[in-house]
Amino acid sequence: MIKIFRKSVLSAAIPALFLLLLTSCEKEAGEGGNSTIYGKVYLKDYNDTFTVLEDEYYAPDVWVYIVYGDDRDYSDRIRTGYDGTYEFKYLREGTYTIYTYSKDSTLQTTAPLPILEQVEITKRKQTIQVPDLVIFD
Repeated sequence: MIKIFRKSVLSAAIPALFLLLLTSCEKEAGEGGNSTIYGKVYLKDYNDTFTVLEDEYYAPDVWVYIVYGDDRDYSDRIRTGYDGTYEFKYLREGTYTIYTYSKDSTLQTTAPLPILEQVEITKRKQTIQVPDLVIFD
């Protein structure tokens, strides 16, 4: 009788343990994959009152941030290159928020405003281009 009890406990425990291991291996958004998110930051340079557009160009040396999934703070950051490009590599499947900061063109606040885009990587080896992040200065 004890042998039968052990067999039934083992035969119930093994599938449960396998299911636990299978679900615990599921990875969340973040590094460790082979996908890429990239884009550019475009700057519109206005006068102090935002009434005259003085220049516009792809912005070099601007911080761009990425948030992995539901993280509360940015997970990584990178500066744009000479032509305004940025790229986050080696990402896994999941949802990401890409953002940078801009001046408020409505002059309602002097605090920097986040300009953000949310993207989702749905498969391995995916490359996603984010629409231009347009900022004001």
